[in-house]
Amino acid sequence: MAEVAKAVNRERSFARQVAKLQLGEGETFHGETILAVTKALLQSGVSYVGGYPGAPVSHLMDVLADARDTVLAPLGVQFEASASEAGAAALLGASIQYPLRGAVTWKSIVGTNVASDALSNLASAGVVGGALIVLGDDYGEGASIMQERTYAMAMKSSIPLLEPRTHMPKIVDMIERGFELSEASHLPAMLSLRIRAAHMTGEFVCRDNRSPAFGINSPLPGANYDYERIVLPPSTYVQEKAKFEERLPAARRFIVDNELNETFGPSGGRMGIILQGGAYGTMMRGLTLLGAADAQGVTKVPLLVLNVTYPLVPEQIQDFLAGKDSVLIVEEGAPAFIEQQIKAFAQEAGLVCRIHGKGLLPEAGEYTADTVRDGLRLFLEGLPRTDLTETAKSRAGALQQDVDSARAQLNEPIPPRPPGFCTGCPERPVFTALKLLERERGAMHISSDIGCSTFATLPPFNVGSTVLGYGLSLASGGAVGPSLGTPTVAVMGDGGFWHNGLTTGAINAHWNGHDGVLVVLENGYASATGQHHLPSTGSTPWGRQIQVSTERTLKGLGIEWVRRINSYDLGGSLKTLREAFDKRGAGLRVVISDQECMLARQRRERPAKAADKAAGRPVTTQKFGIDEEVCVSDHSCMRVNGCPSLTLKHTEDPLKDGPIAHIDKTCVGCGLCGEIVETVGLCPSFHRTERFANPNLLRRLGDWLNRGLMRALGAS
Repeated sequence: MAEVAKAVNRERSFARQVAKLQLGEGETFHGETILAVTKALLQSGVSYVGGYPGAPVSHLMDVLADARDTVLAPLGVQFEASASEAGAAALLGASIQYPLRGAVTWKSIVGTNVASDALSNLASAGVVGGALIVLGDDYGEGASIMQERTYAMAMKSSIPLLEPRTHMPKIVDMIERGFELSEASHLPAMLSLRIRAAHMTGEFVCRDNRSPAFGINSPLPGANYDYERIVLPPSTYVQEKAKFEERLPAARRFIVDNELNETFGPSGGRMGIILQGGAYGTMMRGLTLLGAADAQGVTKVPLLVLNVTYPLVPEQIQDFLAGKDSVLIVEEGAPAFIEQQIKAFAQEAGLVCRIHGKGLLPEAGEYTADTVRDGLRLFLEGLPRTDLTETAKSRAGALQQDVDSARAQLNEPIPPRPPGFCTGCPERPVFTALKLLERERGAMHISSDIGCSTFATLPPFNVGSTVLGYGLSLASGGAVGPSLGTPTVAVMGDGGFWHNGLTTGAINAHWNGHDGVLVVLENGYASATGQHHLPSTGSTPWGRQIQVSTERTLKGLGIEWVRRINSYDLGGSLKTLREAFDKRGAGLRVVISDQECMLARQRRERPAKAADKAAGRPVTTQKFGIDEEVCVSDHSCMRVNGCPSLTLKHTEDPLKDGPIAHIDKTCVGCGLCGEIVETVGLCPSFHRTERFANPNLLRRLGDWLNRGLMRALGAS
């Protein structure tokens, strides 16, 4: 796999993005938000950066890996690809004793859950250098995880939470302000970016990158020790007291003094809206649709935009509420932490103001423009009659007519598109084998994991009883096996294995003597996040050649039954899985499927084949097809396959009942179709074709003989 990783490292280039990181004073940056955030970190004088990849912030890690030698090293910035979110959070420990600015990134809320222990200790000890956590909040319609917010974690550990307005210059500015806020309050800070904000395109005027005062090019004067920053009693009691009596008040003062939160629209008035900065874009769109704002962002309704949602500043909230009869709180997700605090602030100040929120807007779920617009309409319609409310009613009626007209154009609802394995994915054949094994042995408890393998819980496989966390599939079946009286099966990728599955899964199962089977899908990457490198890839993200063996690691623990399979050899895979399942009393049995991710393989092979073809060298391309006359139309071939290229096609044959199976042009020739036919004994309608470009002399001779033989057979 090391040679593979080396090749991929050359082909996956972020040179254009790295060039944008080198823009200087007065130059204009144009691009995606997450790249702008990366540039802002360098402008802020960070000493070190780390993190764990996950949507929607993976790109930060990609670009920094490519920029490690050309941009980071000359500045004196250390970059580390952390083994997990907990490792990334622990990296911020450098800022506890030393004046080092550090930033880490991961996908929230799952990553924040993993990092919670380190975050609690970090917040308790406090920091000297600014510590900033850039979070990709995967919440809403495009999310891939459970729907929870980071807010509770910030409150629990007293960590300031920045949710900047969806305006690129503001987001960039809040990066530097985040470091300053952290240093002023001696607390780590979080900066949250929603999916849409992370992928937003915009521009800002750059400043020069700053070398850190201390870093790899300018060492600290010496090691430091301060017992008051150690998280042990009695220091912990002092730290807890400091958090609420010194640090959070300092954070609130910084928020007010530096005007981190913003007001828009007319001053005063009898109504207003308080919103998270991350909801600013959808809020302005909703106001514009109702005629309460224009396309340039000028609003007729007073707005208080909370670019820092925790901690809230009671005096600032109370000043905005004063003199108003009705205020709407736009807070995406549940529980309504912000709304509840604002109601408490109003009650404490004795303000008579009706505060709306979750009653007019949904209790949970993403606040899209349409959702916010509907809530705004209800809010405005409930106010005393004004030109603004009448305009809103008129605009809402016109918009509804447009929606009804659009729906009338659809003959039927748009079909759902659940996620699935890529064409040629090496993980799919493993689930085909497990499905066939269930046919032989009966229903089994199969624990699923986070990653591409989770797609097996969907049709056509419907395999997987639980999903508890990254690398937790093996541990989640620990109490099931004894109750069922049969071995359990756990499936995880090598990303999950190195993240948590080694210690929480394999070591735990081996130590406790679990009777079970672990299937490790070792495709060489954290593929679900975009093919990020792992210890088993063969190299680091920046190209250092090193590989940690999954097999040797397991055997080093004392696990003796470890087998490797070629997942595309379905018969061999089924035989090995059958042996593993039936090997009772042997402790944990591990089956490793070690085929490379097909996307990475195609990324490497397609340019190479194109180059060979252009140079006149022989190139062979394989495709599978289906003989329409042989296909019996029972579609059993699809029930244990699930390949996107294997689909249905209308047939003109009057003797066939329904559509026939069909393989479209996206086929990559992985061979699973033929393997299923051979292993299960289905109809022999599948055939493999090979296309040769620039054939050599031997191939031409073989083709001439084949054609001659076919002509002879045809004549006879």
